Amino acid sequence: MKLATDGFEMVKNVFSTETCAELIRELGPVSGAGRRLEAFSPPQPLFDLAARFLKCTPKAVRAILFDKSPETNWLVAWHQDLTIAVREKRELAGFGPWSVKEGQPHVQPPTQLLKRMLTLRLHLDDADEENGALRVLPGTHKLGKLDAARIQSLRAEIPEHVCTARAGDVLLMRPLLLHASGKSTSQRHRRILHIEFSGFELPGGLVWA
Repeated sequence: MKLATDGFEMVKNVFSTETCAELIRELGPVSGAGRRLEAFSPPQPLFDLAARFLKCTPKAVRAILFDKSPETNWLVAWHQDLTIAVREKRELAGFGPWSVKEGQPHVQPPTQLLKRMLTLRLHLDDADEENGALRVLPGTHKLGKLDAARIQSLRAEIPEHVCTARAGDVLLMRPLLLHASGKSTSQRHRRILHIEFSGFELPGGLVWA
């Protein structure tokens, strides 16, 4: 699967299992489904990957550590990643609706900006169907923002792909790609370092959080 045509691509063996274990120790435990990483600098290989596909100097604009485990288990319905985190709210044409998550302003930017962003998901553990690996509908990143009815029809039209991975693999995906994940039926952790990259600054005085 390729990023341009399918909206996602798996890059194998970016990090060793030893490096993944070091990151797990460095990042610490997660309380709940996920934890925002406010003062975290991603490892350089992730910047290098983002630069290769964004064709620019990338900036990490949001980082979240997810840990799906027997103690904290959840499912995620089919959706697109439509919001970005910003430092403060500023009314600007084409940006909205607004929301607040954990005290941080979030907003839906225009579609053309989302198309220029890239998410990298570093697998710190092996991921498969048993422990809630991500599922995607290839090619849906090309369709713009989708309403609930269109999402349901696409589920019937496009076969899903399960993004199985080994620890150290990195999944690249476009924010507009339809994706979901089921509950884990395993006793294993499924830790993911989720980092969103941008190669541009926001307009109208908006600043990345």
